[in-house]
Amino acid sequence: MGQRPQVTALAVAVLALLEERPMHPYEMYQLLLSRGDDLLVKVSAGSLYHTVARLADQELVFAEGVDREGNRPERTTYRLTERGHETLRARLAEVLRFPHAEYPIFPLALAEAHNLPREDVVALLRERLRFLRVDIEDLDRMAEWAAAHMVPRRYWVVVPYLRATLGSQVAWLEQFVIDLESGALDWEEFDPLTGLRVSGPEHPWAESDSAVPPPVRRRAAPL
Repeated sequence: MGQRPQVTALAVAVLALLEERPMHPYEMYQLLLSRGDDLLVKVSAGSLYHTVARLADQELVFAEGVDREGNRPERTTYRLTERGHETLRARLAEVLRFPHAEYPIFPLALAEAHNLPREDVVALLRERLRFLRVDIEDLDRMAEWAAAHMVPRRYWVVVPYLRATLGSQVAWLEQFVIDLESGALDWEEFDPLTGLRVSGPEHPWAESDSAVPPPVRRRAAPL
Protein backbone atom coordinates (compact mmCIF):
# COMPACT_ATOMS: atom_id res chain seq x y z
CA MET A 1 0.00 0.00 0.00
CA GLY A 2 2.98 2.29 0.62
CA GLN A 3 2.98 5.69 2.29
CA ARG A 4 -0.36 7.22 3.20
CA PRO A 5 -1.50 9.64 0.45
CA GLN A 6 -1.47 13.36 1.20
CA VAL A 7 -5.03 14.50 0.46
CA THR A 8 -5.55 18.24 0.05
CA ALA A 9 -8.91 20.01 0.25
CA LEU A 10 -9.15 20.08 -3.55
CA ALA A 11 -8.27 16.38 -3.70
CA VAL A 12 -11.13 15.66 -1.30
CA ALA A 13 -13.49 17.58 -3.60
CA VAL A 14 -12.26 15.61 -6.64
CA LEU A 15 -12.60 12.25 -4.90
CA ALA A 16 -16.10 13.18 -3.74
CA LEU A 17 -17.12 14.04 -7.30
CA LEU A 18 -15.82 10.73 -8.58
CA GLU A 19 -17.73 8.99 -5.81
CA GLU A 20 -20.85 10.12 -7.70
CA ARG A 21 -19.73 8.78 -11.10
CA PRO A 22 -16.75 8.75 -13.47
CA MET A 23 -16.06 12.08 -15.17
CA HIS A 24 -13.35 14.06 -16.89
CA PRO A 25 -11.50 16.97 -15.21
CA TYR A 26 -13.25 19.72 -17.18
CA GLU A 27 -16.62 18.36 -16.07
CA MET A 28 -15.36 18.25 -12.47
CA TYR A 29 -14.29 21.89 -12.71
CA GLN A 30 -17.62 23.02 -14.12
CA LEU A 31 -19.55 21.10 -11.47
CA LEU A 32 -17.53 22.60 -8.64
CA LEU A 33 -18.25 26.10 -9.94
CA SER A 34 -21.94 25.51 -10.66
CA ARG A 35 -22.52 24.03 -7.20
CA GLY A 36 -20.73 26.89 -5.47
CA ASP A 37 -18.02 24.60 -4.12
CA ASP A 38 -15.45 27.27 -4.93
CA LEU A 39 -16.71 28.84 -1.68
CA LEU A 40 -15.28 25.82 0.13
CA VAL A 41 -12.04 25.14 -1.72
CA LYS A 42 -9.68 27.23 -3.81
CA VAL A 43 -9.87 25.88 -7.35
CA SER A 44 -8.73 26.76 -10.85
CA ALA A 45 -8.72 24.67 -14.00
CA GLY A 46 -4.96 24.26 -13.75
CA SER A 47 -4.93 23.25 -10.09
CA LEU A 48 -7.73 20.75 -10.68
CA TYR A 49 -5.94 19.04 -13.59
CA HIS A 50 -2.77 18.89 -11.49
CA THR A 51 -4.70 17.39 -8.57
CA VAL A 52 -6.28 14.70 -10.76
CA ALA A 53 -2.85 13.78 -12.16
CA ARG A 54 -1.43 13.50 -8.63
CA LEU A 55 -4.36 11.34 -7.51
CA ALA A 56 -3.72 9.06 -10.47
CA ASP A 57 -0.04 8.78 -9.49
CA GLN A 58 -1.19 7.80 -5.98
CA GLU A 59 -3.52 5.18 -7.50
CA LEU A 60 -6.58 6.82 -5.95
CA VAL A 61 -8.15 7.34 -9.39
CA PHE A 62 -7.46 5.80 -12.80
CA ALA A 63 -8.06 6.83 -16.40
CA GLU A 64 -11.01 4.85 -17.66
CA GLY A 65 -11.00 6.03 -21.26
CA VAL A 66 -10.65 8.92 -23.68
CA ASP A 67 -13.51 10.43 -25.66
CA ARG A 68 -14.02 13.34 -28.02
CA GLU A 69 -17.12 15.43 -28.78
CA GLY A 70 -17.08 17.09 -32.16
CA ASN A 71 -14.06 19.31 -32.63
CA ARG A 72 -13.37 19.53 -28.91
CA PRO A 73 -10.05 18.22 -27.54
CA GLU A 74 -9.89 14.66 -26.28
CA ARG A 75 -10.97 14.27 -22.66
CA THR A 76 -9.84 11.57 -20.28
CA THR A 77 -12.51 10.14 -17.98
CA TYR A 78 -11.39 9.13 -14.51
CA ARG A 79 -12.89 6.61 -12.11
CA LEU A 80 -12.38 6.22 -8.36
CA THR A 81 -10.34 3.20 -7.26
CA GLU A 82 -11.14 1.18 -4.14
CA ARG A 83 -8.15 2.79 -2.48
CA GLY A 84 -9.50 6.19 -3.49
CA HIS A 85 -12.87 5.37 -1.97
CA GLU A 86 -11.25 4.27 1.29
CA THR A 87 -8.97 7.32 1.36
CA LEU A 88 -11.91 9.68 0.89
CA ARG A 89 -13.83 8.11 3.77
CA ALA A 90 -10.78 8.14 6.04
CA ARG A 91 -9.93 11.78 5.24
CA LEU A 92 -13.51 12.94 5.79
CA ALA A 93 -13.66 11.11 9.12
CA GLU A 94 -10.37 12.65 10.20
CA VAL A 95 -11.39 16.22 9.34
CA LEU A 96 -14.84 15.87 10.91
CA ARG A 97 -13.35 14.49 14.12
CA PHE A 98 -10.16 16.48 14.61
CA PRO A 99 -10.10 20.33 14.77
CA HIS A 100 -7.08 21.07 12.61
CA ALA A 101 -5.40 24.48 12.82
CA GLU A 102 -6.08 26.00 9.40
CA TYR A 103 -4.24 29.30 9.92
CA PRO A 104 -6.48 31.73 7.99
CA ILE A 105 -4.77 35.09 7.57
CA PHE A 106 -7.56 37.35 8.88
CA PRO A 107 -7.06 36.46 12.58
CA LEU A 108 -3.37 37.33 12.14
CA ALA A 109 -4.29 40.72 10.63
CA LEU A 110 -6.74 41.28 13.50
CA ALA A 111 -4.09 40.40 16.06
CA GLU A 112 -1.72 42.95 14.50
CA ALA A 113 -4.32 45.63 13.72
CA HIS A 114 -2.93 47.77 16.57
CA ASN A 115 -0.15 48.71 14.14
CA LEU A 116 -2.69 50.82 12.22
CA PRO A 117 -4.47 54.00 13.30
CA ARG A 118 -7.88 53.51 14.90
CA GLU A 119 -9.75 55.36 12.14
CA ASP A 120 -8.09 53.23 9.45
CA VAL A 121 -9.07 50.01 11.21
CA VAL A 122 -12.66 51.23 11.57
CA ALA A 123 -12.88 52.12 7.86
CA LEU A 124 -11.32 48.85 6.75
CA LEU A 125 -13.56 46.72 8.95
CA ARG A 126 -16.67 48.59 7.82
CA GLU A 127 -15.72 47.69 4.25
CA ARG A 128 -15.15 44.06 5.29
CA LEU A 129 -18.56 44.01 6.94
CA ARG A 130 -20.14 45.21 3.70
CA PHE A 131 -18.55 42.31 1.81
CA LEU A 132 -19.59 39.81 4.48
CA ARG A 133 -23.22 40.96 4.37
CA VAL A 134 -23.24 40.42 0.59
CA ASP A 135 -21.85 36.93 1.16
CA ILE A 136 -24.62 36.23 3.66
CA GLU A 137 -27.26 37.36 1.17
CA ASP A 138 -25.78 35.00 -1.43
CA LEU A 139 -25.89 32.10 1.03
CA ASP A 140 -29.50 32.90 1.90
CA ARG A 141 -30.41 32.78 -1.79
CA MET A 142 -28.63 29.43 -2.17
CA ALA A 143 -30.54 28.00 0.79
CA GLU A 144 -33.86 29.31 -0.55
CA TRP A 145 -33.16 27.83 -3.98
CA ALA A 146 -32.20 24.43 -2.54
CA ALA A 147 -35.29 24.32 -0.34
CA ALA A 148 -37.58 25.42 -3.16
CA HIS A 149 -36.19 22.71 -5.44
CA MET A 150 -36.49 20.09 -2.67
CA VAL A 151 -32.79 19.26 -2.73
CA PRO A 152 -32.17 16.82 0.15
CA ARG A 153 -30.72 18.78 3.05
CA ARG A 154 -27.67 16.50 3.38
CA TYR A 155 -26.34 17.91 0.11
CA TRP A 156 -26.41 21.56 1.21
CA VAL A 157 -26.01 21.36 4.98
CA VAL A 158 -22.79 23.36 4.61
CA VAL A 159 -24.76 26.42 3.47
CA PRO A 160 -26.44 27.13 6.85
CA TYR A 161 -23.11 26.32 8.53
CA LEU A 162 -21.36 28.99 6.45
CA ARG A 163 -24.28 31.35 7.09
CA ALA A 164 -24.00 30.88 10.86
CA THR A 165 -20.22 31.31 10.75
CA LEU A 166 -20.44 34.54 8.78
CA GLY A 167 -23.27 35.79 10.98
CA SER A 168 -21.10 35.30 14.06
CA GLN A 169 -18.22 37.15 12.38
CA VAL A 170 -20.48 40.05 11.46
CA ALA A 171 -21.91 40.33 14.99
CA TRP A 172 -18.45 40.27 16.57
CA LEU A 173 -16.96 42.78 14.12
CA GLU A 174 -19.91 45.15 14.50
CA GLN A 175 -19.35 45.27 18.27
CA PHE A 176 -15.60 45.61 17.78
CA VAL A 177 -16.12 48.63 15.53
CA ILE A 178 -18.49 50.17 18.08
CA ASP A 179 -15.88 49.72 20.81
CA LEU A 180 -13.22 51.30 18.60
CA GLU A 181 -15.34 54.30 17.68
CA SER A 182 -16.62 54.93 21.21
CA GLY A 183 -13.19 54.73 22.81
CA ALA A 184 -14.24 51.76 24.95
CA LEU A 185 -11.27 49.93 23.42
CA ASP A 186 -7.95 51.60 24.19
CA TRP A 187 -5.87 52.23 21.06
CA GLU A 188 -2.46 53.68 20.35
CA GLU A 189 -2.16 57.11 18.74
CA PHE A 190 -0.44 57.74 15.40
CA ASP A 191 1.00 60.90 13.90
CA PRO A 192 -1.34 61.80 10.99
CA LEU A 193 1.59 63.15 8.93
CA THR A 194 4.20 60.45 9.41
CA GLY A 195 1.89 57.55 10.22
CA LEU A 196 4.21 56.62 13.09
CA ARG A 197 3.02 55.54 16.53
CA VAL A 198 3.33 58.39 19.01
CA SER A 199 1.96 56.73 22.14
CA GLY A 200 1.90 53.34 23.75
CA PRO A 201 4.67 50.81 24.50
CA GLU A 202 6.46 48.82 21.84
CA HIS A 203 4.64 45.78 23.11
CA PRO A 204 3.15 45.23 26.59
CA TRP A 205 4.51 41.68 26.80
CA ALA A 206 8.02 43.01 26.23
CA GLU A 207 7.90 44.99 29.50
CA SER A 208 8.07 42.00 31.82
CA ASP A 209 9.00 38.36 31.64
CA SER A 210 5.85 37.62 33.65
CA ALA A 211 3.56 39.43 31.20
CA VAL A 212 3.00 36.44 28.97
CA PRO A 213 -0.24 34.60 28.21
CA PRO A 214 -0.92 31.13 29.59
CA PRO A 215 0.30 28.23 27.44
CA VAL A 216 -2.03 26.98 24.73
CA ARG A 217 -2.83 23.30 24.71
CA ARG A 218 -1.90 21.94 21.31
CA ARG A 219 -3.37 18.68 20.10
CA ALA A 220 -1.17 16.14 18.46
CA ALA A 221 -2.15 15.77 14.82
CA PRO A 222 -3.38 12.31 13.80
CA LEU A 223 -0.87 10.15 11.99
